[in-house]
Amino acid sequence: MNRIDRLAAILIQLQSRRLVKAQDISEKFSISLRTVYRDVRALEEAGVPVIGEAGTGYRLMDGYKLPPVMFNQDEASALLTAAKLVQSKTDAGISKHYISALDKIRAVLRLSEKDHIEEIDDHIAVMTHPAIMHQPQTELHLQPLLKSIGTSSVIEINYTSLEKNETTRRKVEPVGIYYLGNHWYLVAFCQLRNDYRNFRTDKIDKLVITDETISKIHPSLQSFISQMSVERQVQQVIIDVEADVVKYLGEQKYYNGFVKEERSGDHVRMHFLSGSLMGFARWFMLFGDHAKIVEPVALNEMVANIAENTLKKIEETQLLLT
Repeated sequence: MNRIDRLAAILIQLQSRRLVKAQDISEKFSISLRTVYRDVRALEEAGVPVIGEAGTGYRLMDGYKLPPVMFNQDEASALLTAAKLVQSKTDAGISKHYISALDKIRAVLRLSEKDHIEEIDDHIAVMTHPAIMHQPQTELHLQPLLKSIGTSSVIEINYTSLEKNETTRRKVEPVGIYYLGNHWYLVAFCQLRNDYRNFRTDKIDKLVITDETISKIHPSLQSFISQMSVERQVQQVIIDVEADVVKYLGEQKYYNGFVKEERSGDHVRMHFLSGSLMGFARWFMLFGDHAKIVEPVALNEMVANIAENTLKKIEETQLLLT
């Protein structure tokens, strides 16, 4: 990136945040702090009202506005692709607001970029895998959840638990939301349980933002996600699969922790990190007559037990029929 493009990009970064640290600019553009200081000084000499000093952070003077930003074709394509994902993976509320924002962005595009967007619109689609049950949700409460997080407000929800299928009313202090396994989740401090809990947002029947403000400081969302990764025990699994069978495993291998594979003669050695050996064993049974388990030994025992129990059920059924 040449210096003029970098100065323009730094100016956009300054407008997008309340305060931007010199270190953040340095890391984003892979330049030294000394170069950051020179670039900021160049912006000031060009008449841009930058407030701040080296070592603390920079911001633009209140009221200063940039003219409409021009997007190139690659950026316009990225925005359109994101719109397809938003429509597929969020609810009607978020989708509506995103499309409205995208329309405003389209309004400032050059004619060539507008034509480009129109041309590729019908050539991007987000599909759901047939092996994954997917029911589009009209209400996942994402917009009010984000609003409550932004205002540090306590929310009151009616929540139906997955385990007991019981609906309870509770006040919670939202920490953040994340998407995992085709569902959106809310991490929040539950005042009813006096502890942090995960809530699937499609199981929230009613949500009200209260006037109560969150009084305590909660850990960041990333710390919860990192802790979940640590707590989830994974185990390495290695199997050899006949080469002409591997293609039939499809995307199911990814849902079972696929890591890598290498060809060896007439078979393919596949490596996995599995969070559930029993779940992996039952999946392995689908093609087990065309594969063998290299490790762990415990997986062989699980598959053998499943096969024995299945055989017993078949024999019992045959006896009843005769």
